[in-house]
Amino acid sequence: MGSEIERKFLCEPPAEVLAGAGTAIWQGYLTIGADAETRLRRGGERYWLTTKRGEGLVRGEWEVALSAEQFEAMWPATEGLRLNKVRYDVPLDAGECIVDVYEGRLAGLRVAEVEFDSVPAAEAFTAPDWFGAEVTGIAQYANRRLATVTAAEVAALAERG
Repeated sequence: MGSEIERKFLCEPPAEVLAGAGTAIWQGYLTIGADAETRLRRGGERYWLTTKRGEGLVRGEWEVALSAEQFEAMWPATEGLRLNKVRYDVPLDAGECIVDVYEGRLAGLRVAEVEFDSVPAAEAFTAPDWFGAEVTGIAQYANRRLATVTAAEVAALAERG
């Protein structure tokens, strides 16, 4: 079993964070359950299938690389369960950080995710000043939920941020 240890924050990144080249991400869900999901993702010329189980700081995660043909064959099954974003890699001393800038109906939402090697490292992390509220484990900010939100729910998320 693979796992990820990750903290998630709303953010307003400084201009220099978004100045570099980001990677367009297309993400669609094949299944969404109470505590598990299976999704397809395309980032640049990379395609993969990911299953995640659990919520919060530590979750199970399994990834399998796909060919473009495999991705295209399954993509129609994600209709109505998709989101698009641009992903930026951000160097931080504490761990691997990415900033996702959402597009489409989620435009304006920006989320920083930091992955850690251990729970103690995650717990000791001090967020940079441009990180906002922590949303680790808050269901409304899980990508599987964001792929299904209505326009009214998007407006409510924006008000909280």
